[in-house]
Amino acid sequence: MFAVIQASGRQFRVQPGAIIEVDGHGNGDQGGEIAFDQVLLVGKDAGEVMAGAPFVAGARVVGVIDGLDKGAKVRIFKKKRRKQYRRTQGHRSLLTRVRITEIVA
Repeated sequence: MFAVIQASGRQFRVQPGAIIEVDGHGNGDQGGEIAFDQVLLVGKDAGEVMAGAPFVAGARVVGVIDGLDKGAKVRIFKKKRRKQYRRTQGHRSLLTRVRITEIVA
């Protein structure tokens, strides 16, 4: 069984046991449970596929928060040649690692 969910503006194909990284730390504490209600598609083992318009009614994906982390450093560099204009800025995105435990359809 697999599902396609929408979380933090992106789509993920998940199945029980899969690990995904979702943007932000505001989702809960480590070891806590998190549920995703925006399920776009559910595929069952028998080959049956349930597609939503836009979401599958009554379907949800449940996971456990494995860890809170920061992503790789991203550098933003702007320059205008011959104008002595240079700006450097950077950030590290906050990520939440989620282990999918079950798909309820």
